[in-house]
Amino acid sequence: MHVQRRCFQIQEARVQAGETFRGHRPMLGSAPMWRRPLLHGVLIVSAALIWFLSVPVARAQDAPGVSPELRLPAGVGPGREPVPTGYAATIRVPKDFDTIQAAVDHAKPGGMVLIAPGIYSESVTVTTPYLTIRGLDRDRTIIDGGFERSNGIQVFAADGVAIENLTSRNNLLDGFSWNGVHGYWGRYLTAYDNGRSGIAAYGSDDGQLDHSYASGSAHSGFSVEGCSPCHSVISAVVGEDNAAGFSGTNAEGVAIVNSEWTNNMSGIVPNTQDTVGGAPQRSLLIAGNYVHDNDNVAAPALALTYPSFGMGIVVAGGLDDLITGNLVEDQRTYGIVMVPILDRNLWPTGRNEVRDNVVRRSGLADLALAAPSSGADCFAG
Repeated sequence: MHVQRRCFQIQEARVQAGETFRGHRPMLGSAPMWRRPLLHGVLIVSAALIWFLSVPVARAQDAPGVSPELRLPAGVGPGREPVPTGYAATIRVPKDFDTIQAAVDHAKPGGMVLIAPGIYSESVTVTTPYLTIRGLDRDRTIIDGGFERSNGIQVFAADGVAIENLTSRNNLLDGFSWNGVHGYWGRYLTAYDNGRSGIAAYGSDDGQLDHSYASGSAHSGFSVEGCSPCHSVISAVVGEDNAAGFSGTNAEGVAIVNSEWTNNMSGIVPNTQDTVGGAPQRSLLIAGNYVHDNDNVAAPALALTYPSFGMGIVVAGGLDDLITGNLVEDQRTYGIVMVPILDRNLWPTGRNEVRDNVVRRSGLADLALAAPSSGADCFAG
């Protein structure tokens, strides 16, 4: 997806979902157990966000437990085997192996790791492609980092891995993450009280995150970062009580749709930074979201995140983004705002289109454009 439009060129139908979110949250129940996806690395559009003014996040990525050499760009490293032609064996935890890590290590591409309810005190690293990792009960199948381990489940350079129907909590970094992959799917996931992001994709493309919930993250509930293009979708999720509901630095081509963002410090924050490859952020679609009451001073937050406090949708140094059909209300400062961002370079906004949204009851302004701008940012409808 590459959004390069002017306001007067729009002829598509309005997204109506924003108003419906007032009374109906996304359906976030357990995954249907009869379905068993085998990802072929083909999923669709996307957009992105990761905390404007978030230098501490770059430092966090090199924190203990995360090997920088494993943060590979998409298309590099192990896990690039051909797509399996059929399903491999199902391995059950704890019936076949006592730990999730042991089960994952013995699984074959196209196989499934099926996890019984319980609390699993471990950090799981996945390097085998085309696995499905599924819990039998979303609320009772829990990976607990104990505030000692770095990540819940982290996928490194292994394409087509689906993670479903699980909870991950109390990790120093991320609850669930994909790193340098083609094709990923996270659905019916819960992530809370994690030190960086709840559910994240770094340097990865062709992915989808849906029917999931993230709260209590000191960086962001959901994050897509450093991919150009990303070709990814965030849909039917809820992000609340985070520093940012959704964040993604230098991401191109992500759709953030039909979701709710509430009680974070700020709601949806796409941005550009020099510290992550692929600048600038561009071609984001934000449509059909309910964004409200994002002014939570008690949310956990890394240093330097306060400047975007109380804002609903913030485009910081992004280009060619389309923001349409959202309901944005009751923000402490701004509803929807375009701002330049200063890193090593100054990144102004440009050619962004904001149209056909309902924005109301913002503390300072419903719609705002900060200088300097490279021009052609457009507000309409």
